[in-house]
Amino acid sequence: MCTAGQSEIESREISMDAQWRFRCGDVSAASRGEFDDRDWQTVDVPHDWAISGPFAKDAPASREGAFLPSGVAWYRKHFSVSSDFVDKKVFIEFDGVMANSDVWINGHHLGHRPNGYVSFRYELTDYLNFDASGENVIAVRSDTAKQVASRWYTGSGIYRHVRMVVVDPVHVAYEGVYVTTPEITSTHAKVDVEVRVENRNDDKQDVKVSTTIADPDGTVVAEGNAASEVESGASRLFDVHSVIENPVLWNLKSPKLYTVITKVIVDGVTRDQVSTLFGIRRAEFRSDTGFLLNGVNVKIKGVCLHHCAGALGAAVPVSAWEHRLSRLRELGVNAVRTAHNPVAPEFLDLCDRMGVLVMDEFFDCWTIGKRREDYHHHFREWAHRDMADTLLRDRNHPSVILYSVGNEIHDTPREELAKSILKDLVAICHDIDPTRPVTQGLFRPNVSHDYDNGLADMLDVIGTNYRDLELLQAWRDQPGRKIIGTEQGHDRKIWLACRDNAQHAGQFLWVGIDYLGESWQWPVTTYNSGLLDRTLRPYARGRERQSWWSDTPMVRVFRRIAPTEETPTDPGYEGIQWKRQQVLFDDWSPRATDAHEENVEVYSNCDEVELVLNGRSLGVQASPSDASARNWSVPFSVGRLIAIGRNDGVEVARDELATAGEAARIEVRVNRSTLTPGLDEVAYVEATVTDTSGVRVPRSESEITFKVDGPGKLIAVDSASIVSHELFQASRRRAFRGRCIGIVRATDSKGVISVTASAEGLIPGVAKIDVSSE
Repeated sequence: MCTAGQSEIESREISMDAQWRFRCGDVSAASRGEFDDRDWQTVDVPHDWAISGPFAKDAPASREGAFLPSGVAWYRKHFSVSSDFVDKKVFIEFDGVMANSDVWINGHHLGHRPNGYVSFRYELTDYLNFDASGENVIAVRSDTAKQVASRWYTGSGIYRHVRMVVVDPVHVAYEGVYVTTPEITSTHAKVDVEVRVENRNDDKQDVKVSTTIADPDGTVVAEGNAASEVESGASRLFDVHSVIENPVLWNLKSPKLYTVITKVIVDGVTRDQVSTLFGIRRAEFRSDTGFLLNGVNVKIKGVCLHHCAGALGAAVPVSAWEHRLSRLRELGVNAVRTAHNPVAPEFLDLCDRMGVLVMDEFFDCWTIGKRREDYHHHFREWAHRDMADTLLRDRNHPSVILYSVGNEIHDTPREELAKSILKDLVAICHDIDPTRPVTQGLFRPNVSHDYDNGLADMLDVIGTNYRDLELLQAWRDQPGRKIIGTEQGHDRKIWLACRDNAQHAGQFLWVGIDYLGESWQWPVTTYNSGLLDRTLRPYARGRERQSWWSDTPMVRVFRRIAPTEETPTDPGYEGIQWKRQQVLFDDWSPRATDAHEENVEVYSNCDEVELVLNGRSLGVQASPSDASARNWSVPFSVGRLIAIGRNDGVEVARDELATAGEAARIEVRVNRSTLTPGLDEVAYVEATVTDTSGVRVPRSESEITFKVDGPGKLIAVDSASIVSHELFQASRRRAFRGRCIGIVRATDSKGVISVTASAEGLIPGVAKIDVSSE
């Protein structure tokens, strides 16, 4: 049992992540406080129970859900509440429960939310036992039994954080602080803080709201206040205006954040206090020059991402997202589209800190569904509330530059239906947050006449999936339109259409990282069109994109064995199955070692590239103006193939492939040298099978065992295979193309974690990770 302790302002939020009792399957009477759950499993949340598997060809979620399980599950948490809280208001907040959740406190039903992606809260006050010796029980039922309910793997259960919020009867309302910067110059920034205060006392209250703004270094740079009466049982908006001199602007290279501390004061006593991070920046879309950040043109180089993370499922630690975003940024990515639903709030916090732009998306369907049991059943009843709750939650994030109210919506062929829905959605966005524009990923807009029937022009920025040439023509037909590619394939011609047209604000590739689900058939479990595979290794298309998008000099060399399939006009709706077969390989170990020609393809942003085989130059090629790759026909010879990139005649980048010998050992690398304990901190451990010279053996399928010693534990294993049905929560994984990974979490606050990767007949590899409490 946990105890909710101090009632000081600093602890208005109390984590409720630890020590839940869990049972998979429906259980009658589990909502009752007195129900006996002593034989249930104990888990911490975030928790995605479905990712533990097993894979099954007849899984109800089918290929869309990666053939992983779904169904009903129960969570129960026992806790006591201090008598210090008896005069407070107590709430429980869930960042996300997948899906169709019902919540009870001490047997009293608090509510139901069908959408598994939205954050929500309920009040507990009237149903709590305010006695340290008494017991309270929160019960949560999640239900993903009705399938198919999604086009991709969703996970199941309480897969995001949970907290208790304890406040004075006079307090800042839920998501009640809204920060805007209506005027920004080189010398000052006006900051408006809108605060909604609720008065749950029996009497009218004289309330003062004070705000203190601290700069990125923690120095107080502005203060303000406002005062008014708040009637009993009512709420009131307070507007506090401040000016910051010489503001530090939030941008992609230096994403500096300010903090506003809001206090609610009654009779000279601080009754509530909330801290809100925000950034000072000007984000603007223009019809002629695309997107500008702080007055500077920025081409949006974005990717679409689903909410899950390979072997971790939907319960993704912040440090895992940080690693994933860092790997994408190495390739030149500067933006993310949250496909196609609200993300965890800490994901947006991370984008704020890292300087990643975000298209914040809400829906994959409206009233016409894409799968039998998807959100279209709930749209009319819940869509406005779900979107409003998300807007209130997300509107202070400087990373968020654009809202999307739908992806490939199938209502659009019904013009009047679609227009009436879109009108309401756009109005809600503008009402709650008038500072950000609204878009939508239009689906076959020329077919449904969105460009010429007025629907597209209801959007602040017209977004279109895949059909960029049609989008550009729509701009030419009406040059005042603002346009962006909301979802694109990896084809070079589509990038050139964006690169070479200033009015085109940018693009979001499908997809940034391979994800579970949306496979074409058993045994495939994964949609594999990412720049990165599930283990976060770049594909050749990732390196090609890096050569177009990154400013850091780079060169990468591959063997090409066949042409790359073009992206279908409308992926997911193609007549002929798009299998995305791998045709480019980052090795110099072809199956045939006799005399033959290899097509060597090099991606680089350098002025010139020289290719060298076993010390002999194969020639130099300059950078093509059309962003095409540089290719050589090379007579194969065992040895080393080196690509050297030069700018102004000086070497600035180099890549090397070598012919692999027999598998001899395992090399181990980790993405970080230190870990702190906690659910949000993990390390990725990559095991690579190599020969005696350290060259990866690309066709090795050795089964690798991960062993963790010291204050840590192995929480998942994975590889890039899209057909493996090995369990993620295991200690062994078969290598795919010579590689696999383990993911490790610290279990104590000090010591050294030792991770050993071993396989039969190979010399094991070892990695060390220091554990610290800070």
